Amino acid sequence: MRSLTQKLTLAFLLVGLTGALLVAVLVRRYTQREFGRLILDQNQQALVVYLTRYYQTQGSWQGVDSVFRPSADDGFARGPETRWEIRRNLFSIADANGTIVLGNNPNAVGRKLSPADLRKGIPLEVDNKTVGWLLFTPALDRWRPNTPEGAFLLGVNRAIFLSALAATIIALVLGGILAYTLTSSLRELTHATHELAQGKLGYQVKVRSQDELGELAASFNQMSAELARSNELRRKMTADIAHDLRSPLSVILGYSEALNDGKLSPSPEMFATLHTEAKHLSRLVDDLKTLSLADAGELPLNYQDISPDILLKRAANAHRVQAENKGITIKLEIAPDLPRIRVDVERMAQVLDNLLSNALRFTPTGGIINLAAKKIDGQVALQVADNGVGISAENLPYIFERSFRGDKARQNLEGETGLGLAIAKSLVEAQGGSIGVQSEVEKGTTFTILLPSGERM
Repeated sequence: MRSLTQKLTLAFLLVGLTGALLVAVLVRRYTQREFGRLILDQNQQALVVYLTRYYQTQGSWQGVDSVFRPSADDGFARGPETRWEIRRNLFSIADANGTIVLGNNPNAVGRKLSPADLRKGIPLEVDNKTVGWLLFTPALDRWRPNTPEGAFLLGVNRAIFLSALAATIIALVLGGILAYTLTSSLRELTHATHELAQGKLGYQVKVRSQDELGELAASFNQMSAELARSNELRRKMTADIAHDLRSPLSVILGYSEALNDGKLSPSPEMFATLHTEAKHLSRLVDDLKTLSLADAGELPLNYQDISPDILLKRAANAHRVQAENKGITIKLEIAPDLPRIRVDVERMAQVLDNLLSNALRFTPTGGIINLAAKKIDGQVALQVADNGVGISAENLPYIFERSFRGDKARQNLEGETGLGLAIAKSLVEAQGGSIGVQSEVEKGTTFTILLPSGERM
């Protein structure tokens, strides 16, 4: 049996059947026991009175069995003065010595009872003298079908059986419906995984409930959408990188062919252009290598303990001349008593250089760039904040994605590949930190790097 629907249906059926049978057995036994007890309780006192009167009249127990012999017409035991609604097979009569004179079993007549058995019976007294004993021996399965009691119990048993059968059928039907409903979502998910495996990225399933299966369907939809989006970003990045490679290669090939054909004469300007384009290719190759190593978790890191202000001062000094040429001021805001951080100095310098280069690129003349170091929630925060053009809200969530160029103003500036922020994020996370961004259009952008301190506990 491979179908989950069949397995669940069978499980529901077994549970329902087990419950129905258990209830039926318990109800049947309890009903028979209580019914027998009711009959005995109703007739006990009357039977004691009648037997006592019988002994007073007869002077012995001789012939008592004929009094309780069943009638042929209706099955009731009759006495000379009363009509009993109790069967003789449910009680025994013993004389004063404990010898059975009337038993529920004919073979028991004449057997002497032990004192322990007599203590369970009811003494029959005449003139304050015990002349016999009445002992009830309920036999729950001895109600004959042709008696009112037997007919009653037969009807109860039939009702119990029909109820158990109905409960089993209902359990089977409801179990089958519930099993089919539960597995319908799983079948849809199975089909969706097949579609996904065949390359239909972004395939979605309908979320039919708010339970665990609904959460599974929602998670699958999110995963499928992320895969489709990642695939689209990868395709776009490949196209962007191909474009970025094609441009410098076209320049280099054009100049080299012209030089080889003698159409152009070598000049310092030509060699400078070739050198610039070659550097662009080299930078692109290095960026791709850094990203691939970071993705594989094989990026080599040389950790050192260093003060945060040294990193910020190094980045500011490296870009101060460029900032002065553009009329931009670089300010340092370093909180006192900051703990040292344990990072790869060169990799972190690469991150800060990238963020500072972006800030210089998108900050207008007369703008200000703040390099800050502070402590936030037990971590050291390095911030690069500018008052430049900012980033639009719709592009902000994707700013760290590879080759993302949401704003046209940010595209193809100074040969940039769009990998800088993706590399910065990979380098920071590889060192156990995190990086985030806050920005408003025309108000500026703030990048925050959070790093664990290098303090020893």
